[in-house]
Amino acid sequence: MKKREVQASVKDERLVRKRRDQMIKGAVTLFKEKGFHRTTTREIARASGFSIGTLYEYIRTKEDVLYLVCDTIYDQVKNRLRKDIGTSLGTLENLQLAISHYFKVMDEMQDEVVVMYQEAKSLSKDALPYVLKKELEMVKMFEDVIQLCVENGELDLNEQQVKLVAHNIFVQGQMWGFRRWALQRTYTLDEYIRQQTELLFTGLIGKIKQGTGGEA
Repeated sequence: MKKREVQASVKDERLVRKRRDQMIKGAVTLFKEKGFHRTTTREIARASGFSIGTLYEYIRTKEDVLYLVCDTIYDQVKNRLRKDIGTSLGTLENLQLAISHYFKVMDEMQDEVVVMYQEAKSLSKDALPYVLKKELEMVKMFEDVIQLCVENGELDLNEQQVKLVAHNIFVQGQMWGFRRWALQRTYTLDEYIRQQTELLFTGLIGKIKQGTGGEA
């Protein structure tokens, strides 16, 4: 699916990236506090540190800002995961490490992720499918790690189970952001990671082949 282009009248790409990064940071704070529809472009400009006139040199509509927020968040998460997750090992230890890295990324970007999910519904019909496709690409990264465990004999899962486990991991990481107001009363981040991973592996243990993890 083709990336949606956000038009800018400024031709300096480095400056465009810099100004849009400022917009994204300002917009995330406002969208979290007020929501997308109640936030004005003038407020976004003020939070970004420049005038409304300057803002419109880099975007055309308020929805452009929301699209940039969602697109950038997904790119940052995906790039962090690609960097931190070794996808070529295919061991349960590596899967556990991948889960830990992902949950920590969700902790670091929890405000951005919450905003993205609260406000993504306001994206246009052409922008929303593109953004959702990027989420599936991130889930696919976990599918690849799990599938390698299957191919290496570490797990015995069929294709549907591989996909479901990947989605479960993805949602559990996001839950730390959505439910942190309650979860942080009981768990530190490390405790949350450990207990979620233990619960996940308890479910998987029956699918571990004999000779790699004991009898099911």
